[in-house]
Amino acid sequence: MAVTETASDFTYSKMRGIVVFLTAFIKQRKIGLNDFIQKLVSNPQICQHPDVCVFLQIDQNQPDETEAYCNSRTSLDSEEFDLSSSYSVKPSDFDYLRIIGKGSFGKVLLAKHKETEKYFAVKVLQKKNILKKKEQKHIMAERSVLLKNMKHPFLVGLHYSFQTTAKLYFVLDYVNGGELFYHLQREHVFLEPRARFYAAEIASALGYLHALHIVYRDLKPENILLDSQGHIVLTDFGLCKEGVEPNGTTSTFCGTPEYLAPEVLEKQAYDRTVDWWCLGTVLYEMLYGLPPFYSRNTAEMYNNILNKPLQLKPYVSNSAQELLEGLLQKDRVQRLGAKNDFLELKFHSFFSPINWDDLMAKKIAPPFVPTVSGPTDLQHFDPEFTQQPVPTSVASSPEDFLITASAREAAEAFLGFSYVPPVDDTCL
Repeated sequence: MAVTETASDFTYSKMRGIVVFLTAFIKQRKIGLNDFIQKLVSNPQICQHPDVCVFLQIDQNQPDETEAYCNSRTSLDSEEFDLSSSYSVKPSDFDYLRIIGKGSFGKVLLAKHKETEKYFAVKVLQKKNILKKKEQKHIMAERSVLLKNMKHPFLVGLHYSFQTTAKLYFVLDYVNGGELFYHLQREHVFLEPRARFYAAEIASALGYLHALHIVYRDLKPENILLDSQGHIVLTDFGLCKEGVEPNGTTSTFCGTPEYLAPEVLEKQAYDRTVDWWCLGTVLYEMLYGLPPFYSRNTAEMYNNILNKPLQLKPYVSNSAQELLEGLLQKDRVQRLGAKNDFLELKFHSFFSPINWDDLMAKKIAPPFVPTVSGPTDLQHFDPEFTQQPVPTSVASSPEDFLITASAREAAEAFLGFSYVPPVDDTCL
């Protein structure tokens, strides 16, 4: 039977190549090939070809389910075909409207889902760049942490993750109130009630991660967003460390210079209290305008962090000074949070005006509401990004269809990356 070329440029030889490639990986119990399967089953002519049906007939005892594969769109689970999924997602399901951020491995774009017309932030990463810098473990850790975030009000949520041969896609909550860094630059300092509100929401998010044995490790104003109502949304989980028990430590040197804890700089083992140090630096910056040990000279700044006593100016309350002294304790064993983690902050006098139940329920009115007219209002994003043209390759590019040695390496490096929520939790 001849298979004619379709609009998606599939030829018979290409299809045979994909089938051979997939078969080899399935035999080795490889995962994360969701997108290749989607390309097959979303094309009726290819799907009807007997070779494809034979390949998809993984279990000879389930002919009905195999037939369903040949006639409907489905998706791969992390270990096997998920025959119960009723929805799959791919790059062409979205209209990519504007670039709203850039990083080492790709771009973040405002995207509109074509069918539901909902807006999302889609993080598109180039696999080759990640592999070149050997950062695949951090990307997979980010995906893992994002899946655990979805039940907390102040952590960005993951709706889908999927991949092509060349790229990885995170479909995330779209938050357009601006980075805390952006607002702090404009206003220089925040009044204490506003700083307290943000610090409380951040602390609750960090406490939640710690309860899941996750250390965040990269708290800074650039990773703290405001939503359109003025609530905190913590984002960017690429440096998170999972599996750190309450008394456990880790030792990887990572973070951002201004916010590094002394024990990290000294390359000692450190624990979850690094996050409380970082919260102290962010709170100090909100109240005073600069991080506590800042210097333009990085070496001098590192020396300040290790050796310079904390200097507190008198125009903040005594309880704010006491909290900063506790969080910015150079000895992590003596640091606030070392014994009972978030509970020590929760019951500190600085947070006495906060009703924590109301905070978690978002019943406390934010002290500042960003001026946002709607989802396409990008005034709080850097024009350096938003004025750039959106490349057409974000939705599809020739390399997304090439089965090469590097593509095989990438498939193995990102096994299990793709995620589709259960039917009852579908977000689109």
